[in-house]
Amino acid sequence: MAETVKPSTVAMEIEEVVDELDRCVVQEVELTVPKTDDPTLPVLTFRMWVLGLGACIILSFVNQFFWYRRMPLSITGISAQIAVVPLGHLMARVLPNKKYLEGSRWEFNMNPGPFNVKEHVMITIFANSGAGTVYATHILSAIKLYYKRSLPFLPAFLIMITTQFLGFGWAGLFRKHLVEPGEMWWPSNLVQVSLFSALHEKEKKKKGGMTRIQFFLIVLVTSFAYYILPGYLFAMLTSISWVCWLRPKSVLVNQLGSGEQGLGIGAIGIDWATISSYLGSPLASPIFATINVTIGFVLVVYVVTPICYWLNIYNARTYPIFSSGLFVGNGSSYDVLSIIDNKFHLDRAIYAKTGPIHMSTFFAVTYGLGFATLSATMVHVLLFHGK
Repeated sequence: MAETVKPSTVAMEIEEVVDELDRCVVQEVELTVPKTDDPTLPVLTFRMWVLGLGACIILSFVNQFFWYRRMPLSITGISAQIAVVPLGHLMARVLPNKKYLEGSRWEFNMNPGPFNVKEHVMITIFANSGAGTVYATHILSAIKLYYKRSLPFLPAFLIMITTQFLGFGWAGLFRKHLVEPGEMWWPSNLVQVSLFSALHEKEKKKKGGMTRIQFFLIVLVTSFAYYILPGYLFAMLTSISWVCWLRPKSVLVNQLGSGEQGLGIGAIGIDWATISSYLGSPLASPIFATINVTIGFVLVVYVVTPICYWLNIYNARTYPIFSSGLFVGNGSSYDVLSIIDNKFHLDRAIYAKTGPIHMSTFFAVTYGLGFATLSATMVHVLLFHGK
């Protein structure tokens, strides 16, 4: 006789298969990102547009303003993610619960209910879109600061908006390869997902302990209070080069120990802006990525740069070991204005007389490696995914 299968057993097997299909291949994502959804929650609300556009505008201005610091202070989307929570709840409490343009396709309600997580996510997406600096500002800044010229508003605006469109366009083209596959996870986004859960999930406070939202508020206030020290009162905390204290007049010791004009051996920075200004927060990166960056840093700063400098490759010892400046062949600063004519073109005769531009060893090495990474990326794709 054929063996009968109970319907409950079939249902359980189907449920296990569905769970297996829904399970993310990345364990960190599986444990962090919730799979539930509430389709009744409103998303495109009045307060979402107001807070989202406001966060985008404020972060774009603040980050661009602080980008001109030697150690840029970056206000990430997480800051806006935390700041808009009380504002969202305040708007949900004070705005009128009334429909406008009722009966038309533009009907909307200024206060459709409590401030919810979907609105919060959309506001954070707006904030993240404006949190990054616009790369074209480097062009405009160089023209104004180094060449003492200025572009009219319309050409400057077109340069800025064109580069932004190119960036978002490339992001859209590569969405299929860099966003949609389950294997392509972005660790910094998991930080924000965890924060959404902490801010919106109801949590019971244990006796003698604190909730996650209380912990976040304490860290937020403490971090802002601490930044007054390295940011304004004691700028020395940005880079404590104790090696230079041993022999402050020695050029070699300063080249080795200076955290701002040398290799930074033994230098200590207890300013978070110094740690995360260019590479982002190391707390959000997996250990293999941190190790990879560390190995690259050690090879470039402590191996390649000293070898090129002390072997005097291309007369490297004529110029500083660490500097972003441009130099003439004798080591003096290069006057870029002298090789530009009144039409803002290169004056080839004066350039030939002045001589070629020279860079510091560190700047030349890192600048060259920046171009090498483009070729390395193409070669990697051809070798590993050529088929």
